[in-house]
Amino acid sequence: MDLIRIIFAILLPPLGVFLQVGIGGAFWLNILLTLLGYIPGIVHAVWVIARR
Repeated sequence: MDLIRIIFAILLPPLGVFLQVGIGGAFWLNILLTLLGYIPGIVHAVWVIARR
C-alpha cells in the first residue's frame, strides 16, 4: 500500500498525504508547499509517507 501512496505523492502530493494522515496539519502544509513549488510538495509527501 505504501508503494501506491508514494506514486500518488509523486503525481499529486496532497493526495498522497491525505491517504496517509487524512485532513490535518501535514495535509495543509503539503498543499502550501505544493503551491509554492512542486518539488517541496513531493519531498514533504514522501517524507510523511516514509515516516509512518
